[in-house]
Amino acid sequence: MTRGVFITLEGGDGTGKTTQSELLAAWLGEQGRQVVRTREPGGTDVGVEVREIVLHHRGDIAPRAEALLYAADRAHHVATLVRPALERGDVVIQDRYIDSSVAYQGAGRVLDPEAVRGLSEWATDGLQPDLTVLLDLDAASARARLDRARTRYDRLEAEASEFHDRVRAAFLALADREPDRFLVLDASAPVDEIQALIRARVSSLV
Repeated sequence: MTRGVFITLEGGDGTGKTTQSELLAAWLGEQGRQVVRTREPGGTDVGVEVREIVLHHRGDIAPRAEALLYAADRAHHVATLVRPALERGDVVIQDRYIDSSVAYQGAGRVLDPEAVRGLSEWATDGLQPDLTVLLDLDAASARARLDRARTRYDRLEAEASEFHDRVRAAFLALADREPDRFLVLDASAPVDEIQALIRARVSSLV
């Protein structure tokens, strides 16, 4: 069986990644494709535990420790869920991957982005997405969305606007660096318009 397709969705908090991944998964299912929807952290039992630590732990976590926790989760997630699904020929739709670590821990936490990338590439044995959809939205608009939807912010969502500005700039720089892998979309556009653009791009992969 041919290898499956690995699609990741990236962007700041509040950009609509979950909504778009749900719609894409439903559409692919209608086309007869086997789809696995997952996220990082939290896509496995181990990931659920890591997610609780990195996003809801009370008190500070040292930036390097945070980066290592994400990488540890990613290593387990890829080995036990993502690679097996791809080997079966499934389409994997994943909320966040290595680019999030480069943006959040690299730029946001002001660590060395290339060191953060190298750590995750080692953890995943070099697995790269076939397509990365970047939903781009300015920090103020994203925060307004979160304010309407959240009663409690996680550790990253609660960071100051300067943090989220750095994260957004890092995502856009990553997209500029790898234009063939990224599809950059304006997350302020209507949901159905965004989804149509995603499906058009995914059609060439599946």
